[in-house]
Amino acid sequence: MKKHFKTVSSLLIMIVILVLPYFVFGQSAGTEDGMLGRLNTVAKTGGYVTGGESELAYTIGLIIQVVLGLLGAIFIILMVYAGYTWMTAAGNEPKIDKAKDMIQTAIIGLVIVLSSWAIWTFIFTNFISK
Repeated sequence: MKKHFKTVSSLLIMIVILVLPYFVFGQSAGTEDGMLGRLNTVAKTGGYVTGGESELAYTIGLIIQVVLGLLGAIFIILMVYAGYTWMTAAGNEPKIDKAKDMIQTAIIGLVIVLSSWAIWTFIFTNFISK
């Protein structure tokens, strides 16, 4: 009985979490003086294209920025995991070596990502944005 109660209650909680955003009554998109207008102003100030068609180069640049950001986040996750593995190794040499190798490959990956970011920034500022 307890097992079924936990399953049903977990299912109900998940349904509430997934359905709850549909009951948010946000501001309509037509008003420029409200929150949406302020968000568009901030986006334009930050250099983002709002509304209408955007250029292909801008779209590709945005995709590359997102991918490089995700790779940076993956680096942080790998470093935390490798540190956790090393700290919980308790003197187990194979685990320590695995953690050291993971840290080393994560740093090499970070160098590659930063190099690609620098190359992309150089290409974008000197060739595409002109």
